[in-house]
Amino acid sequence: MVAFGKRRNFAMLASFLVLVLLTLSVDASKKSSKSTQSHWTNQPKPLKLTPQLSFQIKVHAFLLWASIGFLMPVGVLVIRMSNNVRCGKSLRILFYSHLILQIVAVILATAGAVLSIKNFENSFNNTHQRIGLTLYGFIWLQPLIGFLRPNRGVQLRSIWYSVHWILGTGICIVGISNIYIGLHTYHERTTRSVKLWTLLFTVEVSIIAFIYLLQDRWSYMIKQGVTLGDEQIRPTDHITSPSSKQRELADMS
Repeated sequence: MVAFGKRRNFAMLASFLVLVLLTLSVDASKKSSKSTQSHWTNQPKPLKLTPQLSFQIKVHAFLLWASIGFLMPVGVLVIRMSNNVRCGKSLRILFYSHLILQIVAVILATAGAVLSIKNFENSFNNTHQRIGLTLYGFIWLQPLIGFLRPNRGVQLRSIWYSVHWILGTGICIVGISNIYIGLHTYHERTTRSVKLWTLLFTVEVSIIAFIYLLQDRWSYMIKQGVTLGDEQIRPTDHITSPSSKQRELADMS
C-alpha cells in the first residue's frame, strides 16, 4: 500500500507541470476566441511584408521548427532508444546525443524568442504568441531540471524522471501544435498559402510519431520472434508429428 501511494504521488506530481502548461495554452486559446467574438469588427490589419520583415519571419519560423519541431522530438526518440540497450558505451553515446540535441534546441529556441521580441509586434493578442511565451518559459525550465538530476538509487530520482519525461513530452506536443497555429496565423495575416509547409510538417510529425510508437513495441516484436516484419522459423516448425507420419505411410501403401 505504501509503494502504491508513492507511485500515485509520483504520477500526480509529474503531471502537474504539464497540466499547467496545457491549462495556460487552453486559457490563451479561450481568451483569443472571446476577443475575436467580442471584437469581430476589429480584425487585425493585414500584415505588410517588407523584404526585411519577410526574412525575419522566415528565420523565426526556421529556428522554432528546428528547435521544437525537430531537434526536441528527435532528442526524445534518442533517449528512448536506451530502454533496449545494455552496453554501457552505447548508453553513454545515447545520453550525450540526447543532451547535445536538447542544448542546441534550447539555444535555437532562445534565438527565435529574441528575434520575435526584438522585431515583431508583441501585443500577445493571438493564441500563437501567448502559447509561444508560455513555451519559452518551460523550454528554459526543462534543461534546468535535467541538470539537477539526482543520482540513481535516491528516492527523488523517480520524481525527477517523471517530471522531466512528462514535461519534455508536453513541450514537444504543445510546441508542434503551436507551429501549426503559427502557420495558420501567418496565412491569416498575409493571405499567403502555407499548404505545402503544413503538408511537409505533417509528414515529418507522422514519421516521428510512428517511430515513437514503434519503439514501445520493438522489444515485444523481437521477443515474439518477429524482426523487421519477417517471422523467424522455429525449430518446432520442421518437426513432423507422429500422426502426420502415419498418414504419409498410409498414402504410400
